Amino acid sequence: MCGICGISLSERNHVDAELLRSMNNAIYHRGPDSDGFYEAEGVGLAMRRLAIIDLTTGDQPIANEDESVWIVFNGEIFNFQDLQTGLRARGHHLKTNGDTECIVHLYEEKGVDCVKELRGQFAFAIWDKKQARLMLARDRMGQKPLYYTVQDGKLYFSSELNSLLEGLPARPEMNLQAIDLYLSLQYIPDPHTAYEGVFKLPPAHTLVWQNGQIHLERYWALDFAPKWDAPQAELEEILREKVREAVRVRMIADVPLGAHLSGGIDSSIVVGLMAQQSNQPIKTFSVGFEEQDFSELPYARAVAERYATDHHEFILTYGDIPATLEKLVNHFGEPFADPSALPLYLLSKITREHVTVALNGDGGDDLLAGYMRYWLDPWADAYTRLPNALTRGLLPSILQRLPDASNRPVGHSLVNGLKRLEQLTEIDPRASILRWGSYFSPTQRRALWKPAFWNESQAHNAEAILSSAFDMLDGAGRLDRTLYSDSQTYLPGDLLVKADRMTMAASLEGRSPFLDHHVAEFAARLPEKMKMHGRTGKYLLRNAFAEMLPENVLGHKKQGFGIPVGAWFRDPLAAWTRERLLGVDAPLAAWFNPKAIEDMLTEHLDGRVDHGKRIWALVMLSLWKK
Repeated sequence: MCGICGISLSERNHVDAELLRSMNNAIYHRGPDSDGFYEAEGVGLAMRRLAIIDLTTGDQPIANEDESVWIVFNGEIFNFQDLQTGLRARGHHLKTNGDTECIVHLYEEKGVDCVKELRGQFAFAIWDKKQARLMLARDRMGQKPLYYTVQDGKLYFSSELNSLLEGLPARPEMNLQAIDLYLSLQYIPDPHTAYEGVFKLPPAHTLVWQNGQIHLERYWALDFAPKWDAPQAELEEILREKVREAVRVRMIADVPLGAHLSGGIDSSIVVGLMAQQSNQPIKTFSVGFEEQDFSELPYARAVAERYATDHHEFILTYGDIPATLEKLVNHFGEPFADPSALPLYLLSKITREHVTVALNGDGGDDLLAGYMRYWLDPWADAYTRLPNALTRGLLPSILQRLPDASNRPVGHSLVNGLKRLEQLTEIDPRASILRWGSYFSPTQRRALWKPAFWNESQAHNAEAILSSAFDMLDGAGRLDRTLYSDSQTYLPGDLLVKADRMTMAASLEGRSPFLDHHVAEFAARLPEKMKMHGRTGKYLLRNAFAEMLPENVLGHKKQGFGIPVGAWFRDPLAAWTRERLLGVDAPLAAWFNPKAIEDMLTEHLDGRVDHGKRIWALVMLSLWKK
């Protein structure tokens, strides 16, 4: 895994070499093993390398035989050995034993379509010297990041925002529409960023820059039809084989590897399959919490014992937070409010002390319907069709009298779900995650923003983005449409951003077998009942791997990677939080109404409403803005 960056001019001049080095230095953590540069008329490419495969000859940039095509590459291509065999058979001379050079020669054969031959996680830049053309590409699911912008006739790109900003002649203005999207979603969805005119290259897209013009094109999309028509036992066997193969190819490495073991079904399956295919004990790493309702360590231990892994654990306490949050903000480069980034960052640091590569269970919930909201959505649809007198009057008054459940993980308590019913009539039913999320509704955002910054026409922008993705799968069932929407928004915008930045911040490569596009394509075409069966999510996956999982893990309800932010903001971090949000020179004072923040903090401290995640979002926004 690496970091890449570069500058391309619309004219055949040379880039500023020192500027390019400054951009590359900003992503040192992504590749501490070596760096590399290519500079020529019209372009400058740079990269930092974390050596995983082909440790001796794999340094970049890498060129074809006549050095007319150059590449800088971030990621792993898991079918590179098959590609090498084919390229050599077709007469190509390969100077290295790794995956990067394969892309150069595929580009010679297929041009921009070379990306369709790749199986893996990647972002890369190819400079075609003969055509004075720069090509950027990003993997299908969006595991590896790529940012770009154009200023003064030059295209700038990088793996991370801070690196990109380092090279720009003028710092862009803040994008307040993107900030408002962040308040709804806890992340800024692609192609937007926190800066005007700076963009994320969306997953499964290529960008071609030539003669001062940009051409964007999508090269892949999940297809949910036609549905597989086979007995359940046969589908289970196919799924087992596809996941097993996805794990196998992700165990190819010339450095030590292990796995992040949460105690959930997905990571437990990955660890079990790794153990079956390894002649040495698998190194596993887990994080727990002093608050036992949040800790899944007993389930992780059960899996570790079942497969005799070399198991490592650590306990996260609130004392780790203040010193760490500013580091997190710096690595994201823009506001990002998924609290589970904190334990993942600290877990990755500890993991990196033992291995360089860690497999994980990311993607299983999003492709195979593991979230509770997937079975709640149809019920919520029915609720929103009830008379207003009932939904806006009687039921909310009853729900207000229910006992507070904020001391337990959000999503685990049906009480917490019921308390959100009063928001259902305000949120577009196609925007599933906003119904059950705990961030700012349109009404809450309206109260938060000062009038000069609130634009009523943008009140439902986040819903519009999710609903648009939902509608793209016209004709499919409700569950499939929601899964597709999540795969285009929440998965690449939140989960994979978190996974990439937090592992790479520790110079650790994360690999996700469930995000293998062969697994994803198979999962998409499963009948909905094979994903959500009654209230049982990941139905086929559970049945396919039931014999591999300890009984307590198989029966354990999904918990996620939550942290007890509600409790932390009530006691140990209350004063620290108030100072950052309402103290002298508070960074958010220019945008937001102090009274709205004050009321939120008071309600939370009094235990009337669990605003834990909203407070976290404001704290992260404040630290970034400062």
